[in-house]
Amino acid sequence: MMKLAVSVILAVALAAASYATLLSPGAVYIDPLLYNVVGANYTEWRNSSTVGFNPTITAPPFIQVFDPSFLDVIGSSATIRSIASNLGFAFAYEAPIYVPDLNVVFFVSGGGGLGYSGRYNNSAVSMINMTEVDAALASTTGNVNIQVQTLHLPDTVQMVNGGTGPYKGDLLFVTAGRALLPPSVVRVNPYPPYNATVLLDNFLGRQFNSLNDIKILPGTDIMFFTDPAYGWLSDFRPDPKLPSQVYRFDPSTGQVRVVADQFVQPNGIAVSADAKSAFVTDTGAFEVSNGINQTRPVTIYQFDVDPRTQSFTNRRVFAYSDSGAPDGIQLDTMGNVYSGCGDGIHVWNAEGTLIGKFYLNSTTSQIVFTKSGLVILEATTMYVTNIQAHGMTLATW
Repeated sequence: MMKLAVSVILAVALAAASYATLLSPGAVYIDPLLYNVVGANYTEWRNSSTVGFNPTITAPPFIQVFDPSFLDVIGSSATIRSIASNLGFAFAYEAPIYVPDLNVVFFVSGGGGLGYSGRYNNSAVSMINMTEVDAALASTTGNVNIQVQTLHLPDTVQMVNGGTGPYKGDLLFVTAGRALLPPSVVRVNPYPPYNATVLLDNFLGRQFNSLNDIKILPGTDIMFFTDPAYGWLSDFRPDPKLPSQVYRFDPSTGQVRVVADQFVQPNGIAVSADAKSAFVTDTGAFEVSNGINQTRPVTIYQFDVDPRTQSFTNRRVFAYSDSGAPDGIQLDTMGNVYSGCGDGIHVWNAEGTLIGKFYLNSTTSQIVFTKSGLVILEATTMYVTNIQAHGMTLATW
């Protein structure tokens, strides 16, 4: 028995050493086998889900590799570098949309606190030029701070919270609404004067709660969006009048209906490239002013998408976040699932196994794939990591 134990330990050590030689400069290998048993004298217990798992005590930002397959995601030279920062303003929080023709990422500021938005103030939609980012990064080995440009949008666009596209050349946003101004699905021209067209702002005469995220069913114009009660919980919307659920909207017919319910707070949403699966994050543990209830969901649910009705069926747990709650969600072309969580970006393979993290040691809401790599929104700072994985196509024409 002792010889067997020693052999296992030796094999683990040799495997770790082998993986370490393949790691990019900004990555650390964490072998799950070394932390399955930590013992009663372990001093780093995480009794709060808001604390990240960093057993190597590596200074962030860095990349955590939990499974060798994550090496295919990050490649051999990946690092994480800051590209824009404003520590006094949560300028980069949600709704990232990458427009390849412009090589620009659009995004929106956070609500409340350092976001300086709420019942009496709208959020700010901004953009960053990735061509300028690439040039600046090429001139140094460190971080850069590129100036972002704020857009002046029509008053019909209130509290943008989610986005995808390009959708027929436009940005496609969902808004949470503000006070009695209704939540909506809205198209915005990515070119000046940034004119907007509201596509939907009610469910058969009833205001939505506070729309959160949106995706297009690949190969169609059909839109799926989530509607939690965070506007009310954040005190910039009236109390909810509808359940927190997921809707399907067909802009060609005007038909809107519910395709999934039984959530606490549905948040991020993604649809697989083959249009067969959908993923919805439930951040029900976070009730904002009411604090955190760690027994509630911080969970990604996977569904089958009915090919005829597009209803979400066969609900099952895909993954549970060990830190914070999974917010925005994106997929790469290998079927891996990325989500912004409490300590950075978590990445699971198609089976739901956590294979790696982009560890920032801070809450991170959203990500988007670009030609330059994966852009990460961390409220007061934007990062890019030059990984070799590519995101699935989100453009609809």
